[in-house]
Order: sequence, then structure tokens, then C-alpha cells
Amino acid sequence: MDPHPPETDVAAQLIAVAEALLAQAQLFIAGLLRPWNAYQIGIAIAVFLAAHLIAATVRPRMHEWMRTREGWPKWRLRLLVMMHRRIRMIVFVALMWAIVWIMRELTWPSRSYILGIVAELATAWLAIAFATRLIVNPLVRSLVRYGAWAWVTLSILNLTEDAQAALDSVAISFGEMRLSLWILVQAIVMLALLIAAARFVATASAARIRRNDDISPSMQVLAVKVLQMLFYGAAFFLALKLVGVDLTGLAVLSGAIGVGLGFGLQKVVSNLVSGIIILLDKSIKPGDVISLGETFGWINSLGARYVSITTRDGKEYLIPNEDLITGQVVNWSHSNDFVRLDIFFGTAYGDDPHLVRRIAIEAASKTERVLTSRMPVCHIVGFGDSSVDYILRFWISDPTGGLTNIRGNVYLALWDAFKEHDISIPFPQREVRVLEGSQLGTKALD
Repeated sequence: MDPHPPETDVAAQLIAVAEALLAQAQLFIAGLLRPWNAYQIGIAIAVFLAAHLIAATVRPRMHEWMRTREGWPKWRLRLLVMMHRRIRMIVFVALMWAIVWIMRELTWPSRSYILGIVAELATAWLAIAFATRLIVNPLVRSLVRYGAWAWVTLSILNLTEDAQAALDSVAISFGEMRLSLWILVQAIVMLALLIAAARFVATASAARIRRNDDISPSMQVLAVKVLQMLFYGAAFFLALKLVGVDLTGLAVLSGAIGVGLGFGLQKVVSNLVSGIIILLDKSIKPGDVISLGETFGWINSLGARYVSITTRDGKEYLIPNEDLITGQVVNWSHSNDFVRLDIFFGTAYGDDPHLVRRIAIEAASKTERVLTSRMPVCHIVGFGDSSVDYILRFWISDPTGGLTNIRGNVYLALWDAFKEHDISIPFPQREVRVLEGSQLGTKALD
């Protein structure tokens, strides 16, 4: 049995690194307590307070001036907003460099050494803050910003080699593979940069694919998903390769994990495969109007795991892809947007059926959204107990506008037309007769 398990070694390494950093911090603080160094720190604090007061005075006026800049390009307005948010740091950097230049002209360079470091740090931090605003993803932007701030600070203070040695001393070994904090930091930085680059390339490629009218919407979604998987996967493995991680062991480990996930995540894998099948066979696509069980609506987007469907009442349903493959789906706009609707009604036996059919067709044709290129038709479907039964069929080309509302409008048009031509719509009526000689009839005569 190993008398020194990896956990104990890592803890001891962390304690040693912490003690070394504490000793260096004590030496640094002791150096700051020297008269001229303390004097420079006081100057830096005073400059920061002055920058704060100036920013508090300038910021409201700058905001009012920005509100009057109508018609400016969007990039210029965004730059002004960034400057408005960081006006204090901008003023601080300008004042610090002015103080450093004056002190280097009037006194020894050593008397402004710390001020020069503070000015360099503030300038680098300000430049990084402006540069990272170009990154859209908030998480990636934060990682890149704080990582760049840490690296620039160590570089200006000439502590990069010490920090690298300290991080590299904390490591764990897995057979022949050695994983240290330094490798982990490098991997995170490289991964963040490569993912940002992959996101930019994927977004640009997706925009070009969506502008291509020769590609169907479902194939556009499939192409975008495949490109995203390829770019992000390549970024991940390339980042690991650049920092020196052996991918052979990772391949074996990923194979074992894949077998375990195959048993534990069968539904997830099934939805992923179903999503690919849906995109390939083009059975549904964004914008289609479908019915699945009691759900009726149009498709917003096709995801890797689910399909987003919005109904007429504003609800958004996330339907798993597997349900669309195994269930019965009615696609109202699969091959075209034409949809035929049927409504049933009845009239009294005393009304002329030829007139009823003609009036019903004319009423439906005058209803908004009903197509006249495909004329409505009306047929007798039976002789009921109290009415002659008809079916009225008409076509629409915009199922996304709703089906219930257009049926209601046609029924209303039939009501108005029948009322205008004195055509009656029968309804059940019951007549009660009292027979002579019955007890109830005798009481009524008395």
C-alpha cells in the first residue's frame, strides 16, 4: 500500500506553495513600507480619489451629451457607452501617466518606480476591458478578461516564472500522464480562446447557410448543428493537444464513458438520433403547422433533443424528438400550405336544397382567408330525423392563422346568409300530449 497517497501529496504541495507565496507577500509588504515607496502609494491613492471626483462630475454631463447624438453609427454609440462606464479608469490612467512623466523629469527614476507599475497595470487592465467587450458570450468574456488580467499583472511584476513554477509544482500523476495546475490553466485559456474562435466561425457559417435559398430549412438546421459540433469538438481536442495532454488515454476513457452513457442515457441518445432523422428526411421543418395528440401549433425551432412548438394561445411546448418519430403527426403544411376544412350543418325539409347549396358556397367564398381559386363545395350527406344534412368544404393557404377562427367565421357567414333568405336551421323540439282517459287527463278536465 502506498504510504503517501496522491491526496496527501497534493495537500502537501498546496501547503508548500501557500507558504512560499506568503513569504513573498511579506517581503513585498515590507518593501512597500519604505519611505519613498509608501509616498508613491499615497500619490496613487490620491490620484484615484481625484479620478473618482472628476468622473462623478463628468459622467452625468457626458450622459446628457450622448442622448443628443442621434443618427450616429451603432459602433460609435457602443464605444461611447463603454467609455461612459469606464470614465473613472480612463481619467485615472491619464492622470497617472502625467504624474509619472512629471516625476521622472523632476526626480530620480526610482522615486516613480511603483507609480510606473501602477500606470502600466491600469493601462493594461483598461485595454483588456475594452478588447473583451467584443466577445458576445458572457462566460467566455469573463474567463478571457480575468485570465488576461492575471497574466498581464504577473508579466508586469516579473512574476510569470515564479507563478509558473508554483503552479507546475502542484500536480497529480495518472500512470505516465502528469496533470498539474499549470497545464490546467493553459488548457482553460486555450480552450476559451479556441471556443471563442469556433463560435465566431460557426456563427458566420450559419449566417451564410441561412441566406442560401437553395437549401431547405430542415437541411439548414442540420448543417448548422453539424458545423457547431465539428468546430467545438475540434476546439476542445486541439486545446488539449496544444497543452501536451496525451489523447490516447483520453480516447480509452471516453470509450468507457460512452458505453456507460449508452446504458444510462438511452432516452437522450434516442432523442438525439431522432432529431438527426427528422432533419434528414425533412418530414417537418421550422414554420410547419403540425398536430400531435391534443397539441396544435407551428414549429419554432428544431433542437438536438426536442422540437419547440407554439400554439395559438401563446404556449410553447417542447416535444421530444422521439415522440415525433414514433407517434402519429399531422403536418398541415408538409408538401404545401393548402389545407381543406369541413363543416357540417342542417336545414329544414321545407327549404330547397339546391338553393341551400348555392347560398352556402357563396357565403363561404366571401369569407376572408377562404380561397376562391379552389372554390368551396357543398354536398348533401344524409336525411336526418329533423333536417337535411350538408357538408361544406373549403380551402385555406395560411394554417398558421388558425383553424378554429376560420371555421367560426364561415359558420357566422352561413347564419347571416340563411337569415337573409329565410332558410331555417332546425333544432330538436318535443311535444307532450295528454291522452284522454288517463289519470292526468281526467284531473285536467276536472
